[in-house]
Amino acid sequence: MTTQPLSALTMLLSRHTRRRDFISLLGGAATWPLAARAQQPPMPVVVGYLYVATPEAHASRLAAFRKGLSETGYVEGRNVAIEYRWAHNDTARLPGLVADLVNRPVTVIAAGDLPSALAAKAASTAIPIVFETAADPVQAGLVASLNRPEANVTGVTNTGGELGAKRFGILRELLPGAARFAVLVNPNNPFLAEAWIKDTQSAAAAIGVQLEILRASTQREIDAAFTSIAQNRIDALVVMPDNLFGTRRVQFATQAARHAVPAIYSNREYAEVGGLMSYGTNILDAYRQLGAYVGRILKGEKPANMPVLQPTRFEFVINMQTVRTLGLDVPPSLIAIADEVIE
Repeated sequence: MTTQPLSALTMLLSRHTRRRDFISLLGGAATWPLAARAQQPPMPVVVGYLYVATPEAHASRLAAFRKGLSETGYVEGRNVAIEYRWAHNDTARLPGLVADLVNRPVTVIAAGDLPSALAAKAASTAIPIVFETAADPVQAGLVASLNRPEANVTGVTNTGGELGAKRFGILRELLPGAARFAVLVNPNNPFLAEAWIKDTQSAAAAIGVQLEILRASTQREIDAAFTSIAQNRIDALVVMPDNLFGTRRVQFATQAARHAVPAIYSNREYAEVGGLMSYGTNILDAYRQLGAYVGRILKGEKPANMPVLQPTRFEFVINMQTVRTLGLDVPPSLIAIADEVIE
């Protein structure tokens, strides 16, 4: 007789317990997305890195770029992602590569050379662009002025200080009897090539020597240029700063040694692989500054308010092993002013 009331009570308690558990379940479910979001790391900002040449030839400069980023608190893979686009020495690919970065979209575009910077500027007026170039960025049309870039573009230039005249002066001190010089330029980098031709023509005229302009844009053409130098008895060579040439710097050193051509280059990377001499800015420091400028923009600074950085220090490097290979005598005055003598 007593089992029926107990059964009803049990059923009532059971229904109450299930209702309480269901409400608790709903309450917990409401917090699931918040908990899941709290456990997921924040999506990093994305930087686009555009370069006309190859990653293999760019490794040391890329390391310097990452160092500059880290100095502003950004570490790749931790709080910043980098989307790399390499043109493999084919400038025709640059518009498509930068369009891909713009569509990604990226927060900032770092352009490691003049052709990449020009392609990036043509692709976007909204995304901040930071460049590194051996050209005059005002004459190239990248910025309105060095101190007030305006718009969305700023960066680092490694030109300045009448570099052509200084390089000719070094060659003339090494070879006081030299009368015929050559400058080698890449016609596929037309703006920089023309600027360098004008610079070196003025420098050659100032010291009263003949100058021959040579052009090369492939491995075969570089070899042919050195053959021409030897056949025409040219005394020394000045090589334009160019990313294609940079990827071929071992070829330059090899051909210069083979044809006994004294040559001076734009940065120490050539001297490190056997080039005779280099005079120019510290290229790795320029790429470190490129990374630091990108980091500052990620922190909220505007490119229009960031002056284009210019070189304040130039370095002169001599490779003494190459000096001996070419049978040259380096005057003590040159050794005395060298920032580094590679033995």
